[in-house]
Amino acid sequence: MEELFLNIFGSGDVLTSGQMAARAFIMFFIALILIRISGMRSFGSKSAFDNIIVIMLGAILSRAVVGASPFIATVSGAITLCVIHRVLAILSTRFHFLSDLLKGKDIILYKDGNIQKANMLRADITNGDLEEGIRLAANVNSFENVAEVRMERSGQISVVKREA
Repeated sequence: MEELFLNIFGSGDVLTSGQMAARAFIMFFIALILIRISGMRSFGSKSAFDNIIVIMLGAILSRAVVGASPFIATVSGAITLCVIHRVLAILSTRFHFLSDLLKGKDIILYKDGNIQKANMLRADITNGDLEEGIRLAANVNSFENVAEVRMERSGQISVVKREA
């Protein structure tokens, strides 16, 4: 059985194209399971917290495909990352301070007719970026009908329109 496994998946970093393809096939399903463990939010909201799992999983799982690291050890490391991400995500729903620490806070960029210059500097947003944000998010071309603009934790700009 072990010999069959070695013939199909190879060992170490000297792999045939077929062995690498077999590893990629298996890693696809392992990655799918890990994403389910991690939760769909890791591909939805795209906060820095969520992007970390995506980047690290890609880096770690690729090592198993190309044989740069032992297969089982690589999968174990990936499982550990997904479980940590899931646990921290669950804890952050219960503890607001942890959510702010892991995911950041939204920043008010414009409110009640006033551009919040200090917050724009903190968010690295220019006036042009702000104007582009209101055009894209609210489909308006001026601040005339805008009550508030925020940079959300995901980095997206959101707009609350003024009530008519």
